[in-house]
Amino acid sequence: METKNYHRLSYKERVVIETLLSEKKPRSFISKQLKRNRSTITREINKWIRNPCDTYKADLAHWCAQDDYLNKRNLDKISTYSPLKFYVYRGLLGGWSPEQIAGKIKLHYHGDSIMSISHEAIYTHIYTHNQGKLRKKLIALLLYSKSKRRTRKGAKKGRTRIKDALSIDERPAHIELRQEVGHWEGDLVVGPKQTSAIGTLVERKIRFTHIVKLKNRQSKTVTTAFKKPLNKMDALFRKTMTYDNGMEMAEHKSFTKQTGMPVYFAHPYSSWERGTNENTNGLIRRYFPKKTDFNKISEPELKKIQDKLNNRPRKILGFFTPNEMLEKENGRYSDNFFEPLKVQKKLSEITQRRI
Repeated sequence: METKNYHRLSYKERVVIETLLSEKKPRSFISKQLKRNRSTITREINKWIRNPCDTYKADLAHWCAQDDYLNKRNLDKISTYSPLKFYVYRGLLGGWSPEQIAGKIKLHYHGDSIMSISHEAIYTHIYTHNQGKLRKKLIALLLYSKSKRRTRKGAKKGRTRIKDALSIDERPAHIELRQEVGHWEGDLVVGPKQTSAIGTLVERKIRFTHIVKLKNRQSKTVTTAFKKPLNKMDALFRKTMTYDNGMEMAEHKSFTKQTGMPVYFAHPYSSWERGTNENTNGLIRRYFPKKTDFNKISEPELKKIQDKLNNRPRKILGFFTPNEMLEKENGRYSDNFFEPLKVQKKLSEITQRRI
């Protein structure tokens, strides 16, 4: 009696599956095209698709399958359940942090115990992975590769060189509470030898980000580039700007005249006073690492990264995205859509009162 040899699905076969599924072809048709048993195709598709919102991706399915073949002894939850692994790895490849993945999956699969994971479990899966090469790949997908945090340095005394600068001490106290939209933080991300730069603007409450291309770092160039995206927004979103002590904002009075936004300057060497912007610059550096010559980066490339940042689920926003929060402020979403965020804020208030 002849023994039948079973061959695992190849990457090419998975590409065919992805293509035919996108063309709405039935599973029986796919199995005939690949000359495979229908149960093999059904098992493969069901492995990665748990609800109508899911889509089959050949490259990710093959990557996860190879990992399964090499790590039969992995018994953690992510390795045990393929759909969960698919979601986590897809999030990591999309630039999401473990916290963002853990938060967003609860919104997508509410009440599904299998599709529920904590960010600590994701970190554990990554750092205790048996396969050295894949472990390095997974760690490289994390937002920050360094385990040590830099300690904050105290503010050094010194006078600003910018004429008639408004200190952050003069900024209205309610802005610190982040309860009102329209208050921005600005900065530059500079290239090697300070010969190129891009400008970044981040809204303090909803974390919406603008990335602008700069021809040079002259004050007139920077203020003109910053005013363009801001002036396209409703006056509701144009109230104040907080900046560091860089001379590129020396013409802050002109900027205020053109946008209606007074500019407040942080204390020297006190980057935490503009923490939202500093953290955003860290995210941008992930796409444009140090030594990137921004003169060679086009506006469409910057727009692509801007869209990625504005579509990232944020823990501080209840795992909604800055784009979704922008639409909320514009009144384009119903209040029911943001009910989880209201519940989260209410629980936070109760906790604070108890403390």
